[in-house]
Amino acid sequence: MSRQKDTSSSDSEYHPMSPWRFRFIVFIILVAMAVLAGRIVYLQVVDHQFLKGQGDARTLRVETIDAHRGMITDRDGEPLAVSTPVVTLWANPQELPDDRATLTRLAKSLGDNPSDFIDRVERYRKKSFMYLKRQVTPSPAQTVLDLGIAGVYGKHDYKRYYPTGEVTAQLLGVTNIDDKGQEGLELAYDDYLSGTPGKRRVLKDRKGRLVRDLHLIRDAEPGGDLQLTINLRLQYMAYRELKAAVREHHADAGTLVMIDAHNGEVLAMANAPSFNPNNRANLDPAGLRNRGVTDAFEPGSVMKPLAMCAGLSSGKFTPDTVIDTSPGWMVLDHKYTIKDSLDFGKLTMTGIITKSSNIGMTHMALALPDDAIWNMYSKMGLGQEPEDITFPGEAAGSLPSPYHWSKAKRATLAYGYGLSASALQLAAAYTTITNDGRRVPATLFKRRSPVKGKQIVTPDVAHQVLKMMETVVEPGGSGYRAAVNGYRVAGKTGTVRKVGVEGYQRKAYRANFLGIAPASNPRIITMISIDNPKGKEFYGGQVSAPIFARVAGKALRLLDVPPDNPHDNAEATR
Repeated sequence: MSRQKDTSSSDSEYHPMSPWRFRFIVFIILVAMAVLAGRIVYLQVVDHQFLKGQGDARTLRVETIDAHRGMITDRDGEPLAVSTPVVTLWANPQELPDDRATLTRLAKSLGDNPSDFIDRVERYRKKSFMYLKRQVTPSPAQTVLDLGIAGVYGKHDYKRYYPTGEVTAQLLGVTNIDDKGQEGLELAYDDYLSGTPGKRRVLKDRKGRLVRDLHLIRDAEPGGDLQLTINLRLQYMAYRELKAAVREHHADAGTLVMIDAHNGEVLAMANAPSFNPNNRANLDPAGLRNRGVTDAFEPGSVMKPLAMCAGLSSGKFTPDTVIDTSPGWMVLDHKYTIKDSLDFGKLTMTGIITKSSNIGMTHMALALPDDAIWNMYSKMGLGQEPEDITFPGEAAGSLPSPYHWSKAKRATLAYGYGLSASALQLAAAYTTITNDGRRVPATLFKRRSPVKGKQIVTPDVAHQVLKMMETVVEPGGSGYRAAVNGYRVAGKTGTVRKVGVEGYQRKAYRANFLGIAPASNPRIITMISIDNPKGKEFYGGQVSAPIFARVAGKALRLLDVPPDNPHDNAEATR
């Protein structure tokens, strides 16, 4: 009885699946398999580019190939600015190890303080990029990479190096840490020097490490080279003498511009104080200015020979025309007093240049049409930006309109007040006198063909003014300290009061001198300006003229210019 009971109990617990339920489950499974198979076929056959793209996005990269920045050289091919290969070290903080011992070892290899370095790493832990050290020379960088620390990588880069250092700093300018021009010629010609970066496709692993270089998309095109007209030996010499003079006279600054008297090519352009472009840790931004191009100032008596061109061209005056400058002062417009340093009495036009007489220049200016001197200055390029030079911040200077001028304004313009010009503009203006009356624009780059220049005055007027300027450097002239042994020299001094908040300052001057050598067949024009000399001497003939003598003498010998004053050589050998 009990066995029968157990069997019936077991039968009551067994419930076989109904046919329709079984078929439904099988159907669901088949449908799911069909959907899965269809999706696989769709992705692999129809939309296979999607999976390929997703995979490539995680492994393929397009990297930039930096273009080599063009070199800047002097006229003889001597390097002034070059780009050298360096390595930028970077890290993925998320991949860097956590143990302090490894991070300390990395910090010491980088030359960093371990504690500060570890703190910096922790601040960047949630980011995927941080610089370790930029622009490291290859050997030390490889030492860091050879440590094999996870998350540390290197990128090849370029760093700008200036072999001439402070000698050409303001002229060349500088680049930033990304090798982009920031000042000077580096900025003015940045696009030309930079070139065009290239691109390449590479395969990397999930940690960003290079697995394989696949193919080149576009090769990098290196930047173009700039060849300047600068003569490096002349540049070194000019900077050395200028720097010494600025220090000797406790001046604020100084600039020297030397150009070829015939073709306007800039042979030297020096500024003091300067800076080391290879180490800018304590750089004073004021030292970045290329004062020879960017600073415009009142030239003073340096303008008198240029104004004399207007007087001689008018036909009213000759070099021997006599003007009475007594008593050495005069009043114009009932309030403006013009003075000479002494009562020079009667002077020829040549004597007016020799003695630098303001009174004599005033009489000449008032005898000319109102705009005669202004027109002469304008034709010589004053008050206009330099034609053949592109430089950041270049000064156009100022040449006020001549309309409705008072007598005082016409007079002051004749002896160098009431206008402003840069040292480069003044040197270029004097090519009118050294080129038979033709003005040639200044240039920093070698010209492919000679420039004839624009005829400003007749050759006779140019020769007459040049002979007048020779008397300035002879014994008794204001610029006698500019004399160069063995060579005839022409020049003009200029001492200008600086303008302050309340007008012209009583004890702040700019000492100027413009020299031409040799006078028989000019080869160089040199403009020197010393800003605010604070020693006992402050006149242009005392401060700037001796600089010209030292620089021009060496320059003429370096340029292999034969002496044109044999008598002077004979006297020197006795």
